[in-house]
Amino acid sequence: MSSNTPPNTTDRIRRHLVGLKMPRALEALQTTLARIEQGEVTALEAIEALLGEEYSTRESRRIKMALQTARLSTVKTISGYDFSFQPSLDRNRVLALADLDFVERRQCVHFLGPPGTGKSHLAIALGFEAVKAGKSVFFATLAELVDSMRKAEREGKLRDRVKFLSRYSLLIVDEIGYLPVGSGGGNLFFQLVNACYERCAMIMTGNRGFGEWADIFGDAVVATALLDRLLHHAVVIPIEGNSYRLREHAALIPEHMRTRHALSDPGAAIPIKRRPGRPRKEPIASIPG
Repeated sequence: MSSNTPPNTTDRIRRHLVGLKMPRALEALQTTLARIEQGEVTALEAIEALLGEEYSTRESRRIKMALQTARLSTVKTISGYDFSFQPSLDRNRVLALADLDFVERRQCVHFLGPPGTGKSHLAIALGFEAVKAGKSVFFATLAELVDSMRKAEREGKLRDRVKFLSRYSLLIVDEIGYLPVGSGGGNLFFQLVNACYERCAMIMTGNRGFGEWADIFGDAVVATALLDRLLHHAVVIPIEGNSYRLREHAALIPEHMRTRHALSDPGAAIPIKRRPGRPRKEPIASIPG
């Protein structure tokens, strides 16, 4: 205890910190008082230091809990992405997305490219930035989302599930086109997209162009209805290149499998007929198909 600080004052500060549930500031109190006594910091600087310690601890705890809620178990960062390996990718465009203006505008960001080009990495990294900024985030693969909605439908809780998933500030849908969605999966996904449209931002990653969505979702009408919403306020970022994960074994991969040139025109094959003005939102009961 500082010899210049009355014991009763120090005790009262401790009780205040306990009452305010500031354990990190309480832990740092004695060291801070000693620094004041030694002339290393002023009283004002000491207050700032105590509050800073507590704030940093709380922020770390908040981010950790938010990442768990978002299902972002593996943290990826923009700085951790190797842009030199994918020269086709516009680095400045990706860095601009990290400002999160697209979340405020409730836009949909599409990362399209062959497997291993870093689509999921960038999607997770943007989700991490959103979590740090205090935005609510949820991450899942398309297959996981459809399975959860199919289960909710069987239990008579589909509307509640759609409402739950569409309440996030940012919904990340990974791996579109990797696995079939099964019978009725396209209709279920449409309900979610329709609920999210112009209400929350979305990020989607896929290894197939938009022209193949009829095959992915098993219905051209559903695919068109999905793209009508998902491309209305969209940022489309194609990534052309080889797999980063297979870079050390590229010689073992046949040449025709190393890149997917079909993604160079991601919007081909399904023309979207735009209605003038703001598109009408259909209720859940009128899902196409």
